Amino acid sequence: MQNAAKDEMLVLIRSLRSHIEADRELPGNVPSFCMQGPLPEATSPNRLAKGTTGRRAGVQREAAPLSSAQRGVDSAPALKGRPTAALPEGDASPASQGSSNAPQILAPGPYRRFSVPDIPDALKSMSESGALDGVRTDLGDCRRCALHGGRKNIVFGEGNPHAGLVFVGEAPGADEDAQGRPFVGRAGQLLTKIIEAMKMQRQDVYICNILKCRPPGNRNPESAEIAACEPFLVKQLESIRPKVICALGTFAAQTLLKSDVAISLLRGRFHRYHDILLMPTYHPAYLLRNPSQKRQVWEDVQQIMNMLAEDSG
Repeated sequence: MQNAAKDEMLVLIRSLRSHIEADRELPGNVPSFCMQGPLPEATSPNRLAKGTTGRRAGVQREAAPLSSAQRGVDSAPALKGRPTAALPEGDASPASQGSSNAPQILAPGPYRRFSVPDIPDALKSMSESGALDGVRTDLGDCRRCALHGGRKNIVFGEGNPHAGLVFVGEAPGADEDAQGRPFVGRAGQLLTKIIEAMKMQRQDVYICNILKCRPPGNRNPESAEIAACEPFLVKQLESIRPKVICALGTFAAQTLLKSDVAISLLRGRFHRYHDILLMPTYHPAYLLRNPSQKRQVWEDVQQIMNMLAEDSG
């Protein structure tokens, strides 16, 4: 009984700590997608808001409060004049030692349990001209897994075929299945606000999912479904050749990085997908249920903005 009471007390303390962290005063220069009400007056323009963010009911663990020892990384991005926290032994190590002004880029670490998938031979032969159209043609009226039986539309993806930034989500929801377009429901509206906060429009980026068909009841993707769909995602990314991929949520991040590490540990820093920078962050659908945790996503996308600006400059 004493142990049970102690465990309950620890859970309560962690919950209170999470709420206190979420209720900290927001500084100025925070985009509207982070706010539940009017923007506060600016207090310290050099401070960056802190918080947390992730996706569906089956991924509640994304928001579990973690100690610095558990996470092993500083949740804040590498900002000007602010050194990054040292990484613990056994995690990925910095790929290069650059200026503290540069976003932190990590080389593959021991958490990466499998190799990144190769591009299927059947897709390699497609010409570069109209490559995305070729991938869509090859996908056809896909019946490679059981999801085809319950779908209304294949949700292939949309946006700029030469985008510098690609958002990869988990799977279509009910609105996406009905319209055949990615991220058009409530989570999609929030993603649009995030993109606009990055000083871009949806037509400037490319948006797609790991799965092209909706899982029944929005359940988590199954391994066979991912295996059937992933080759087409690989070819989409190969055709677009973006500068940065933003993986939205647990399944997108873990599928692309071939890792079983929690999104809370993967987010906040750059990884590599082939030779493309990849930033994992929480899924907009999770933010709808946990609006107090939007600020970590803002930290993540600021790193993406800085990287794109450096590349274009």
